[in-house]
Amino acid sequence: MAAARVRPGRRSGLVALRLTYVEGVSPAKWLRAWADRRPDLPLEAARVPDASQLTALESGDADLAFVRLPVPTDGLHAIPLWEEVAVVVAPKDHAIAAVDEVMLADLDDEPRAPVQPSPEGTIELVAAGTGVAIVPHSIARLHHRRDVVAVPVTDAPTTRIALVWRVERDDADIQEFVGVVRGRTARSSRGAADEASDQPAPARDDARTATGAKSTRASRDRRARRAPGSGRDSRSRRGRRR
Repeated sequence: MAAARVRPGRRSGLVALRLTYVEGVSPAKWLRAWADRRPDLPLEAARVPDASQLTALESGDADLAFVRLPVPTDGLHAIPLWEEVAVVVAPKDHAIAAVDEVMLADLDDEPRAPVQPSPEGTIELVAAGTGVAIVPHSIARLHHRRDVVAVPVTDAPTTRIALVWRVERDDADIQEFVGVVRGRTARSSRGAADEASDQPAPARDDARTATGAKSTRASRDRRARRAPGSGRDSRSRRGRRR
């Protein structure tokens, strides 16, 4: 019987490519694209908590990871991808539910829900009335509940998702998956155009939300400057009413 052929540049004996990802990342489209491109090398994916997002990578139990920055990157290759807007999660009957956006100063006097090991647990405590919580928009969307609202915090720092892998594990399989994430086709070569595409990707819907929120805020400020005798009260500081 003829020996199995090993594709050039790839390690023989590799059973599967192993990927971990933090909550808020949805890898389904990349899993589908990889399955179409590399049916000979399955991609195994597992979601992990932010607190242990590098654990499997460092132990060798994962080959790649989608992580939420910042993380220690010594010995790692990292490609920053998209940004996540920060939102404040509050009970549905809270005054925050009446506005489109807030600023950090508006939350100074708000009690904070105790942070739990999982974001879902923290949001559950928000729903119970223990306080509010600031989380990435993707987390609020993943753990959406009918008894809470999520409102953009226009001046809060954004977070960024990155794809990372170990320097010593860099090979053709890894680079092919990077190409899938970057949208390179199976027939494209890694030339100047591909190097240019490895700059941070444009932000997805979360970043567009941030741009829209900033534009809304600027428009609101212009109207406030034109309005004679406009003052600041606790409700105007919290943004436009719905």
